[in-house]
Amino acid sequence: MSFDGVFTHTMVSELSEALVTGRISKIHQPYENEVVLVIRSKGKNHKLLLSAHPSYARIQLTEIAYANPDTPPNFVMMLRKFLEGAILDQIHQVDNDRVVHFTFTKRDELGDLQNIVLIVELMGRHSTIILMNKENGKILDAIKHIGSSQNSYRSLLPGVEYIDPPKQESQNPFTASKEKVFELLSQAAVLDGKYLQSQFQGLGRDTAEELAFLLNERPNEKMSVWETFWSELLENTTPTLTTTKKKEYFTPLPFSSLEGPQTTYQTLSELLDAFYGGKAEKDRVKQQGGELIRKLENELKRNQTKIIKLKQTLADTELAENFRRDGELLTTFMSQVPKGAEMVELANYYDEDRPLKIKLNPALTPNQNAQKYFQKYQKLKNAVKIVHAQIEQAAQEISYLESVLAQLEIAGPMDIDLIREELIEQGYVKKRSAKKQKQAKQSKPEEFYSSDGTLILVGRNNLQNDQLTLRSAKKTDIWLHAKDIPGSHVIIKDNEPAETTLLEAASLAAYYSKYRLSAQVPVDYVQVKFVHKPNGAKPGYVIYENQKTLYVTPEEDLVNKLKKNPA
Repeated sequence: MSFDGVFTHTMVSELSEALVTGRISKIHQPYENEVVLVIRSKGKNHKLLLSAHPSYARIQLTEIAYANPDTPPNFVMMLRKFLEGAILDQIHQVDNDRVVHFTFTKRDELGDLQNIVLIVELMGRHSTIILMNKENGKILDAIKHIGSSQNSYRSLLPGVEYIDPPKQESQNPFTASKEKVFELLSQAAVLDGKYLQSQFQGLGRDTAEELAFLLNERPNEKMSVWETFWSELLENTTPTLTTTKKKEYFTPLPFSSLEGPQTTYQTLSELLDAFYGGKAEKDRVKQQGGELIRKLENELKRNQTKIIKLKQTLADTELAENFRRDGELLTTFMSQVPKGAEMVELANYYDEDRPLKIKLNPALTPNQNAQKYFQKYQKLKNAVKIVHAQIEQAAQEISYLESVLAQLEIAGPMDIDLIREELIEQGYVKKRSAKKQKQAKQSKPEEFYSSDGTLILVGRNNLQNDQLTLRSAKKTDIWLHAKDIPGSHVIIKDNEPAETTLLEAASLAAYYSKYRLSAQVPVDYVQVKFVHKPNGAKPGYVIYENQKTLYVTPEEDLVNKLKKNPA
């Protein structure tokens, strides 16, 4: 479902109940288009996420952790100036549109009470967040500055009067009279989702199609169906995630028109965390880690090309014996080699004296030509050892680069800086200069609990993997890793885990590997004391012995289940 006017209506109700009369204690802008307000209400801190993301615009409470930039953006500084310590008086939706006004009161420097409105417009790529002085209607600041050259209808700039987005000339389904609704439903030639969207404000396609489906199921009871749908929506919200064959849908009620497994949640905000969490996280990682991914992919391609060339060089070294043979034949039959010749034919005593043509450099004497062949032979023989070493080194580079790319696939935004630091340390990325960098907070491996409550730890990057396996784990703990596949180190904090725990930990190792989408993933497991790091090896690289192997299927549902704390 899209975040349409109907979903906005239900979310405003949920947020009003949780937040109104609360006080803002902290304000952050972790990402370019998103603001987080920490509001203390009813004895609890709530994180209110306001997103103007072009693809994931929404308002909700969230439990997802966010990393804040070293230097606060200008917009968040304005928010802090006007809203820190402010009381939330009201959350109001404009008609049934995707526009929400958060009205706050706060005393200014003179002690006078002032009303400030934070406006969130959830309009796809035109989404924005605006700070406005309620008394004069002037914009104090906006998360995206839009001038008249970009939008002839209105400007979104500090000091400009705020103008509402263009309004839809259609009925608000929450306030339309029964008579008007009956009239509109009765006069439809075809009662489908498109018709309902054209007549009623704020209906996304999914909501409109659900309503049309219900109305067409009972064509003689249209008003009863209509009233039941809206009363259920207002009085008995059941946040639902439906997974169809094509995609996932979030809805405030279980929709009969959607076929597929359904999961319900306690609140709309929990539903959105489940739906958007992974998608938004991947998008942020793509934005923040895009430079790293491109750099790593280029390095990977360079090393793959290098190995191809080195293997060709290795193939060329097979000619070394031919060069030695030609040098010996020239030396043996030196008197038969004319000076200044470009080629000579000699009896090859290595092949039953069959005639063999040998190329010569006419500028060299017969002896010099023979020595030239011996030099080529010796050069290629010496190259064999060097080429083998270079191929091994390139293979290790490829293995390491693939492991980091695999980690970026499962990384959260807060992991990017650690991965960047690792790549700086390894010389793949240049250190950012000039501004004083805030020391990155040391991240910890992710915690999971097996069905019997055993703690399982999973490293999410190579630095964590090294820390977890080589420093934190006990020698008797069980170590797991996808077999010969880039992935995370997994530690079971038990020397004799139950079989179920072992299988669950193996599933985690498979899920947090490059082959997370495969049906069968081999996972090695062994006690930590049998795992070692070779001298000079790159972060995350280890060797091990005495392992056993399990074959498991990675399941996201199981991973989410194991994230929960033990009872």
